[in-house]
This record gives sequence, structure tokens and C-alpha cells, in this order.
Amino acid sequence: MFLIMRLILLQLLMITCFTRCKDQADFGVDKLKLERRIELPAVSGRIDHMALNLKDKILYVAALGNNTVEVIDLQKGILLHSINGVEEPQGIAYIPEQNEVAVASGNNGDCAFFDASTFKKVATIHLASDADNIRYDGTERKMYVGYGNGGVALIDPVAHQQIGNVKLAAHPESFQLDKKNNKLYVNLPNDNSISVIDLKSFKVIDTWKISRLRANFSMTLDTASNHVIIGFRHPPLMVVYDNKTGKEITRTDLVSDADDIFFDAAKQQVLASGGRGYINIFQKVSGNSYKRVSNIATRDGARTSYLIPSLRTFVVAERAASGKSAAIAVYKIQ
Repeated sequence: MFLIMRLILLQLLMITCFTRCKDQADFGVDKLKLERRIELPAVSGRIDHMALNLKDKILYVAALGNNTVEVIDLQKGILLHSINGVEEPQGIAYIPEQNEVAVASGNNGDCAFFDASTFKKVATIHLASDADNIRYDGTERKMYVGYGNGGVALIDPVAHQQIGNVKLAAHPESFQLDKKNNKLYVNLPNDNSISVIDLKSFKVIDTWKISRLRANFSMTLDTASNHVIIGFRHPPLMVVYDNKTGKEITRTDLVSDADDIFFDAAKQQVLASGGRGYINIFQKVSGNSYKRVSNIATRDGARTSYLIPSLRTFVVAERAASGKSAAIAVYKIQ
């Protein structure tokens, strides 16, 4: 029995090492240049998603574990304000037409709207529970919020009212709008699937079932190539799907515990951040294949990020750890 237990333990250690070692060894560090770290000394716990006021270069950070939204001036590299009392902020969006910030709360299911000048709450829409990712469509003036045990709410951000709803098989994680094909693709990790919603009818029109892969949390789109790009955690893989058929096109190793992934159309690259403490960059080397060209060390737990294509900037949220305060690492894309 003792020998069997030792063999099992050895096997577990080998699996752990295999997972960790794939993330280790920096290369391609010249692809990003660290410009600055903006310290957030009062922030503790997990940091979730981010949004941007592009005109004023103001970054909004959902500090989930701190129950705050951090407001950062990217040009000056300083913290401007902390919006307190937001219960587990997760998804976040900036609405430029009315200068408001929408924040989705995981704890109570609220989607709250804050005046971006005064930081005062101006409206709240209550969803069933666990309000999560937000996507804002400025052309249509519509907002989409994933929530609860399976739903995407359609919000009129001007009237601050819910105007539609789609029921799903499980809680939605990352989802993306494909305006080219009038579709919305939704990760459902607890159902091992991806739902496809028609934006015009606002109904589920297809479900892509996933086999032998788990935890599809992050997602981005290459709409020009009709690709849906998914980040899996178990095992850590980046998988590219055809957006019309849902069939897998290609896959490659990915940083462990990835929570955000972005497609940079200008560079034809995918950038991903993972909680194992690395940024991965993948170069599109042909119509349907990608090569990992960078593995850049960040900090353990730094799994959320934000791509700002027009500023050629990539920001990574680093949670407080090992005596270091939380920070926003600001990289320039080379």
C-alpha cells in the first residue's frame, strides 16, 4: 500500500511539473516593453476585468476581492479614485455617449451605472445572481451582461432598463459580439459547450459541444478569418474554431489558468494572460495556424488583462502577493 501511495504521489508531482514547466522559460520578451507599473497599495484579493475611456485614457479596474472599482489615469500613471461598496465587481464597461461606467456584481447580481465624473451611482438593474462579463455595442447602443445559472441580459444603457433575455444551459463566462455575422458566442464551461446567439432574434441558434477539454473561460474573435479563439484551462490550450460550423481548426499550448485572451488584428497576433504568471503571444503564421512567439513572466495570479489596439498597449492586472502590492503593468506592443 505504501509503495502504491508513493507511486501515485510521484505521478501527481510529474503532472504538476509538466503543467508548470510548459509555462516556464522566458522567450520573445522583445515583443512587449514594460513601460510602468501603476501601484494599487490598497487593493487586495482577486482582480477581474477592465474597461477603458479611450478619449481620456482612463482605465477602470474591477477589483473583485476588494469590492472596489479602481479608476486609473494611464497617461499620468496614477490612481485617480476608488469606487467603494461594489459587491464583487466582475464585468465592466465604459459608455462614452453618456460618460458612465457599468459594473456587474457577482455577489448580488446587480448591474450598476456610475457617473464617470462624480463616481456617483445613477442607476441599478438587478439580475438573478452572479452578474459577470459585460459587452457594450456603441453602434446599436446596447449592452449585454452574462449572469446567474445561465443567461445573457440585453440592456438599454440609455434608459437603464433590461429589454431582453436569453436562457442558457449554464453560467456564461467570456462572450464576444460578432457584428459581421450578427452573432454572439458564449463560453459555458459548466456545460462543456459554446452557445451561439443570433443578435437579431436574440435566441440561441446553435450549441457547440466540447469533448475532452474543460474550463473554456476566455474568448476572442478573428472576424476577418471567421475564427472563434478559445482559451481552455484543462488542459491549458488555445483552440481555434470555425465560427460557422463550430469545428476545431487548430490548437496549441497555452499559459495555465488563462482568464483573458485578445486578437490583435494589426499584428495578426493573439495575446493571453494566465494565473501561472505569464503572458503568451501567438503569431498567426498561416491562414489557420498559430505559433507561440512569446512567454513573458508576470506574477502568479495575474490572469486578467486588457488590449488597447489604438494605443498599441497591453495592460495586465497583478494581484497583491509575496509582499508586493497590487499593480497594473502597462506594456507597449513592439
